Amino acid sequence: MFASVDALDDFLSTPTPALIEDLTALDGDIMILGSAGKMGPTLARLAQRALSSGGSPHRIIAVSRFSNPTVRQQLEAAGVHTISADLHDPAALTSLPIAPNLIYMLGTKFGTSGQEHQTWATNAYLAGKVAERYCDARTVVFSSGNVYPLLPVIRGGATESIPPAPIGEYAQSCLARERIFEHFSQQHGTPVTLYRLNYAIDLRYGVLLDIGQAVFQGHPVDLTMGNVNVIWQGDACEIALRSLSVVSSPPTILNVTGPETSAVRWLATEFARRFGHSASFQGEEAATALLSNATETFRRFGYPRVTLGQMLDWTADWIQQQQPVYDKPTHFQEREGNF
Repeated sequence: MFASVDALDDFLSTPTPALIEDLTALDGDIMILGSAGKMGPTLARLAQRALSSGGSPHRIIAVSRFSNPTVRQQLEAAGVHTISADLHDPAALTSLPIAPNLIYMLGTKFGTSGQEHQTWATNAYLAGKVAERYCDARTVVFSSGNVYPLLPVIRGGATESIPPAPIGEYAQSCLARERIFEHFSQQHGTPVTLYRLNYAIDLRYGVLLDIGQAVFQGHPVDLTMGNVNVIWQGDACEIALRSLSVVSSPPTILNVTGPETSAVRWLATEFARRFGHSASFQGEEAATALLSNATETFRRFGYPRVTLGQMLDWTADWIQQQQPVYDKPTHFQEREGNF
């Protein structure tokens, strides 16, 4: 259990020996574009701690607008070099240093409906600008399991061989981002990993928090999307960083999620048991869901360290302690692609 945000952040950013070995073997600095979102600070601190533990002389360079200056201050205190930049400004992009290793986390999801043009500008057009400038960099591109279609639950989730069939403009723009980087990989030989994630769990946000809060507050849990995949954010960040070691041209594609297909009804019931009361539900489980199969990622990097049972225990305790949360629902229930 975690008694504070500081304790949680410390655990999230503790590197494994495998990560330390992989990152210290890299030549040059690692630049993280879009480093101030929900996952970016964890990833930057984790990378910095891995390099420091391995005695590497290279830097972690975190780039963001840093609209919240506290995030920038915390990263600097952790030894991360930060650059404040709005990359929609061409001058800001061209002023960035060249780094041989790139983690691309820039993206827009929520607020897409009604602002589709902005979503495409960020997720596709800007991706092209970055891919062109950093065409020689080893690059991990954050994407989403949303590029896959809804599949029958009995199939066990989409593997990387399933053709994308994104639903809605957000998911379509995610596929566009992938295709842009794929184009530059083919054209320039840029070594790339396409990192398809769903869903990362931090006790301050995520699918488990959404479900757990509903149960704790006595609200009905929506069963429309009846099954989900989740992975601990620390594990997801480690996989992203280690994915720099498996980049290729054409790009390597990796599904990043937990090993279980988890029924939302079961998750809600587990929270209710931990809280000592019952759960209520609305809707019915569909025969299809947005699910990924991450067997290939586990083959390369091993299974996640944090189990689903631990995530349930920690999330329930976090809710009961009334610890801080981001108030950013995942909208995992969405089946029409409207974000």
